[in-house]
Amino acid sequence: MNKGMWLAVGAYATWGFFPLYFKLLKGVPALEILSHRVVWALIFLVLVLTWRQQWGWLRPALKQKKVVLTFAAAGTLLAINWLTYIWGVNSGYVVETSLGYFINPLVSVFLGLIFLRERLRQGQWLAILVALVGVLYLTFSYGRPPWIALVLAFTFGTYGLLRKVGRLNSLEGLTMETGFMFLPALGFLLWQEGSGAAAFGHISWSTTFLLAFAGIATAIPLLMFGAAAREIPLNVIGILQYIAPTIQFLIGILVFREPFSLSQLVGFSFIWVALVLYTVESLFQTRRRRILQYAGGDCS
Repeated sequence: MNKGMWLAVGAYATWGFFPLYFKLLKGVPALEILSHRVVWALIFLVLVLTWRQQWGWLRPALKQKKVVLTFAAAGTLLAINWLTYIWGVNSGYVVETSLGYFINPLVSVFLGLIFLRERLRQGQWLAILVALVGVLYLTFSYGRPPWIALVLAFTFGTYGLLRKVGRLNSLEGLTMETGFMFLPALGFLLWQEGSGAAAFGHISWSTTFLLAFAGIATAIPLLMFGAAAREIPLNVIGILQYIAPTIQFLIGILVFREPFSLSQLVGFSFIWVALVLYTVESLFQTRRRRILQYAGGDCS
């Protein structure tokens, strides 16, 4: 594998093993974990930008209202996504969080149709409809919508949409997003400390370390992914992205022994079939496009 492939696999594998990390912080409230994740991630990103002497983008970006609003919204969606994920993992819903990231690619395609006027091919429509059947079946079998999965899928899908139309690269964009979240997160942590409810520095040295390291653990795979996206084709990234939810799903079943009923298996199977349809269709279209380009034809 080339460098880009290794970076992508490393990023998705890291995300896949995140449940093991956050389970070590199970005794800490999800909002406090999120706040530390934001604060320490920004500190790490600022250090990286300073080391690379890469601050020329900031002033022009802050002068553009559209850029500011876009990344403020992206930061808000990312905060909701992270908070939901942390709460879901530490509340015993690792399997359902994995479902959110299985659904996410199909949500992204749907959002592209709605907001970017992208045309869907028949195979993509079929994949979305099969996934919808799976979600409806899980809703019926649960007696409720799989809301954790849906929140994760739609917040991250919408976040990806905003990043697609945003004008900043991965490092700069993540810095601006965490920058918008920084003051509320820091304020909450100071309030926690003042009220005597803070975990940082009061439970154990390992908890303190894990809370501080959460920022680096957040930033590194995102930076790896950003570098990988410049090295390998998007269709390859589209296939590799299933590494993370697959690892999460297996951890939920095999490590944390979460219940997985026959009805859940049926619902998940619809999602997996949809993803197979989506992936095969995408690979077929990519191959067809290359053949037509090679032959000098028109693949539109």
